[in-house]
Amino acid sequence: MEHEEETGYGQQTPVNVKHYEWQLLNGRQWLSIDNDHVIETHYCQPGAKGITININHRPVFIEFDKLETQTAGLRVQRLSFLPQGQTEDVGWYFRDDQLWREYGSQSSGMSSSSISSGDVERQFALNPRGTFSFTVGSMGYSLDFSTMTQTNCITGLRRNVRRRPKFTSNTESFDSTSVSSSQLTDEGYKWEFMGDEGIWTEYKAYICSFDSTAIERQYQLNPQGQLHFNINRYSYTLDFSRMCQVNDKIGTKRAVRRTADNGSQQNSSSGTLPRWQFQDIGGIWGDYSKDSSVSSQDIELQYQQNPSGTMMFSTRNFSYELNFSAMSQQNLSTSTTRSVRRLNQ
Repeated sequence: MEHEEETGYGQQTPVNVKHYEWQLLNGRQWLSIDNDHVIETHYCQPGAKGITININHRPVFIEFDKLETQTAGLRVQRLSFLPQGQTEDVGWYFRDDQLWREYGSQSSGMSSSSISSGDVERQFALNPRGTFSFTVGSMGYSLDFSTMTQTNCITGLRRNVRRRPKFTSNTESFDSTSVSSSQLTDEGYKWEFMGDEGIWTEYKAYICSFDSTAIERQYQLNPQGQLHFNINRYSYTLDFSRMCQVNDKIGTKRAVRRTADNGSQQNSSSGTLPRWQFQDIGGIWGDYSKDSSVSSQDIELQYQQNPSGTMMFSTRNFSYELNFSAMSQQNLSTSTTRSVRRLNQ
C-alpha cells in the first residue's frame, strides 16, 4: 500500500449525482477537485479541523472553519447545488468539555425543550453575523454567529460552535436520512491495517480514497458492513464485522483495528504487533514464527476477529489447536497442552 494516488482537479463533476462540489482557484479559474467525496466526508465530521490532499505532487492542507488553504496563492471553496425549494441538511454543534455535540441531540445533556440544529440554522439564515439568545432550563445562552461561540449568560463560560453539512452519499437522494454526529471527539477514531513487519499503518485518503474519518462514517452507518476500495490494480474489502482487510484478487488478509484518537495531530501512525509465545519444555517461552508454520501476525489476525475463539495450524509432523479463551495450545495427536501468552510491545 505504498503507492500514492494524487487528487487531481480540472474535471467537472456532473451536478445531478451530488449536491456539492469542492474547487480550488488556479490563477483566475476555479477548477473542481477529483474524488472530492473524500473532502466532503471529512468536512461533515464536526470534530474535523481540516484535511491534507495531494495536488500535483504537493500536499495542500484545507482548513475547514475558515475554508482556506495554507498554501500561498491557492484558494478553496465549496459549492452547493440544491433542487429548487430544498435547503441543505445542516448540523450545528457545540464543543463541551470532551466532545462535539449536536444541538438538540438526546446525548447533549440538555433538556428535551432544547433548541435543535434546525432552530439555529433558521436564525443563522436571517442574520449570519448576528446573535441568537435561548434558554435551557434555568440557564440562558447567547450564540454569536460572527465568532462562532456560545456563551453562558450567567457563568460567562464560552464554548466553540461549528456549522457543518450532514453527509449524504452520491448514490442517495438529497433528502435521505443521514446519521447524526452528536458524539465525536476532535479527531474521532483512527483506523489502521496491519502492514508489513507487524507495523500498524493508518489509512490515508491519497492512497485508497478513504482516511480514518471516511471509514468511521461508513462504520457508523453499518458496523457489520463492508467497505470496498481500489489501490493501483488491486481491489480490497474492509470487513467491519471481522475487522480485517482482504485483497479481493489474491485473498491476502490483514488485521484492522479501530482506536480512539487522542486528539494529537499525526501524519502517520505506527505501533508494534503484539507478540505471541508458547511455553516450551523447561518453562522457556518461545516465539511463534513462520519457521513453525504460524507467525505472531497470523495468530493476531485470528485473535482480532474472535478473541474467545480457537485457531488450527499444522507443522510438518503435528496439528495443533490454539485456544484464545484458555490461552493454551494443544497437540491434537498427543494431547500435550502448553501455555500461551500475548505480549504487547
